[in-house]
Amino acid sequence: MPNARLSPRNISKILNYYALHRMNKAQISKALNLARGTVIKYVRYYEKSSLTYTDLMFLDVKDVVTQLRSEYIPPKATIKLERLQPLFPVLHQKLLVRGNNLKLLWQEYSASEESAYSYTMFCVRYQEWRKINGIDVAKQYKWKINEITADDLRLLRKWQRSIDRSKWEKSVAILGLYRGDKISDIAKKIDRSIRTVRKWFFKFTANGLAGVDLRRTRKVPDKVKKRTEEKSKNIMKLLHESPSLHDINRSSWSLKSIAEAYKKYYGESISMSTVSKYIRLKGYSFKRAKIVLTSPDPDYREKLNNIKRILSNLKSNEKFFSIDEYGPVAIKVRGGRGYAPKGEMKTVPQYQISKGSLICTAALELSKNQVTHFYSDKKNTEEMIKLLLVLLEEYKSEERIYFSWDAASWHASKALDKKIDEINSAEYRAAHGTPTVELAPLPSSAQFLNVIESVFSGMAKAIIHNSNYQSVDECKKAIDCYFTERNQAFLQNPKRAGNKIWGEEVVKPVFADSNACKNPAYR
Repeated sequence: MPNARLSPRNISKILNYYALHRMNKAQISKALNLARGTVIKYVRYYEKSSLTYTDLMFLDVKDVVTQLRSEYIPPKATIKLERLQPLFPVLHQKLLVRGNNLKLLWQEYSASEESAYSYTMFCVRYQEWRKINGIDVAKQYKWKINEITADDLRLLRKWQRSIDRSKWEKSVAILGLYRGDKISDIAKKIDRSIRTVRKWFFKFTANGLAGVDLRRTRKVPDKVKKRTEEKSKNIMKLLHESPSLHDINRSSWSLKSIAEAYKKYYGESISMSTVSKYIRLKGYSFKRAKIVLTSPDPDYREKLNNIKRILSNLKSNEKFFSIDEYGPVAIKVRGGRGYAPKGEMKTVPQYQISKGSLICTAALELSKNQVTHFYSDKKNTEEMIKLLLVLLEEYKSEERIYFSWDAASWHASKALDKKIDEINSAEYRAAHGTPTVELAPLPSSAQFLNVIESVFSGMAKAIIHNSNYQSVDECKKAIDCYFTERNQAFLQNPKRAGNKIWGEEVVKPVFADSNACKNPAYR
């Protein structure tokens, strides 16, 4: 194991995060603010060592690091150094000849040795030999940094392990100039111009590490500062108001709705990225979680393939409906995700008197993304038959319509099957001029494949979360407005139907077996 630049505590943290907490190398790198290569190196040492899971739990930090180091001191390090030491006086004399440099001498050395030091370690060993023998070769290098204080050297070593590229570049350049590396090689290594490296050299020699600016700063005009502060204040004013005050049918703000309200209220366009930047600078943020769902249905694949087959062969005079009910939903103060200062949390009373409840029965027509809905008192077969009759009347000109829904009992009742058989009879169709009805049920416990669940989730996020409707009628009015606006949006933009998520829906409103349409957090 090479001479460790990390403290024993950091080495121990890397091993514990990897072995005990099962963190990956990228997560460890971010948690400890270390370069990923450094983390990978010590993880590999641990995997090859005789250290066990139990050792990490019960051994002292120093004991763990000592054992790791004792097992990974390169066996040939002493032999390599013994072979290299006698060459240094000769190499040093060659270095005095104009045109020679350490890189050329290292290439000559490595060509004659089967197991040679790397160029970096060659330079380190040479500097060690020079210091031991009291040889000052500062005059040989025009771009040589002769001295670095202990504090600056410690900070440069830290920068060298940093994931911040700006810090890494400057540390590599300054340490390379301190070792006496060729300035062109340093510039090539960090992918910077020689002129930039020289600028850092002059700044460092004049003012030390404090003179090497990490970031280029420029003076912002007072006029720009004033406009920025004014925009930030205006955005925060909007954020503290209800979207409904600006004729926006939402119960909580989104980046898009804030940008629209800002343009309407202040007469100036502003992008969603700018809104996001100002909000985050004020300490506001969003947090979200993912939920993974599965279906235990043994006929899952067959039912799924049947729906895919229908949709792939769907004709222009056929319609496919995704059907479900939303609710029952109690009308009361609702919590939800929204912008809030960090450290503060919105609260919702645990015990509330409900102002009523509602159930919304709806069908989503996939080809044009149109929603048909009404309100029900219960979830039962009668309501499904009612929806069927509504859709038959609305889509009377079609030849065939398909119904797809989950495995709820009222979706597969004998009364419903009997009604469908009646509707499909020649007598009924001749008398009423209605299309044929076919069922395409989803697998059991596969609500996440029901596309309308995504529409319900988007609706809930927009107008149910963070809401405090005073009556059932007020909530119904918001739902009616939401579906009216959604239907109108897709009617005006038919080419974008299926490719544009209207509002805040979980997935695109198209059927796919990779969908996770239902998100319980949004219901």
